Amino acid sequence: MKLEEDFIAIKELCSLVNDDLSLKNELQQDLQKLFEKVKNLEIQSLFCQEADENDCFLEIHAGAGGTESHDWAEMLYRMYIRFIEKQGFKSETINELTGEEAGIKAITIRIRGTRAFGWFKTESGIHRLVRISPFNAAGKRQTSFASVWVYPVVKDDVDINIDESQLRIDTYRASGAGGQHVNTTDSAVRITHLPTKIVVQCQNNRSQHRNKAEALEMLQARLYELKLKEKEEQLQQENASKSDNSWGNQIRSYVLHPYTMVKDHRTNFETSDANNVLDGNLKDIIFTSLLYNTRNKQGGKK
Repeated sequence: MKLEEDFIAIKELCSLVNDDLSLKNELQQDLQKLFEKVKNLEIQSLFCQEADENDCFLEIHAGAGGTESHDWAEMLYRMYIRFIEKQGFKSETINELTGEEAGIKAITIRIRGTRAFGWFKTESGIHRLVRISPFNAAGKRQTSFASVWVYPVVKDDVDINIDESQLRIDTYRASGAGGQHVNTTDSAVRITHLPTKIVVQCQNNRSQHRNKAEALEMLQARLYELKLKEKEEQLQQENASKSDNSWGNQIRSYVLHPYTMVKDHRTNFETSDANNVLDGNLKDIIFTSLLYNTRNKQGGKK
């Protein structure tokens, strides 16, 4: 096993180091690389749900608060895009509604990559920002909220049937950039699944037919995620901590004033380097969330 070989090589190097500064530096680098390999193996072992390997959709919705919350939603979007790039994943914007003055009201992106859903699934919930508002001339501290929802893309071998008689399909003119065609034809599609009240929409294609097909794929993914959630709830009905992870609860705070801190309220993970997190360095915070979820499913404690 490569990991074992690396460990043996480091042990041999330890016996040669003595006071050799260059060997000490080499040993430190090798130990760091070994630590990263072990950490990555530990992370991979946490991807145990049936949909963890899949691509996923990620939605961000600004909370109440106008321009301030729209800007916060855009900050979250930038954070996730940077993490996507760091992971070597690809992203595609499916639907976007921009704010009147700045930021975004809502955005949906599709993330493509091995274990994309596994990496992003613990991000679902309410994200809270505390900072001095750049939109307030008085320089007052402002609290903003945005919701993030993640659900897996359904693979071809998964049977999720959609009865079209249970759908309401609306077409409308797409907003934002896209040229004259987008702004003058009803190419955007919104689909409502009447039994569950799930609403999906797509406007990134010029073709109404393609937008409808992509919206149906999103609906299939949402129904699949709902099915997975129902299964998980059945397995965890007696788990007292389940309510801590319920959808709609605040999961994380990002504080930029009067001090800097990011805290995950489920795991109590904290870091004072808020800018590092907002720059897309989410690996540690996500790993802690994955580990927390796995222990809860096994009946363990934090």
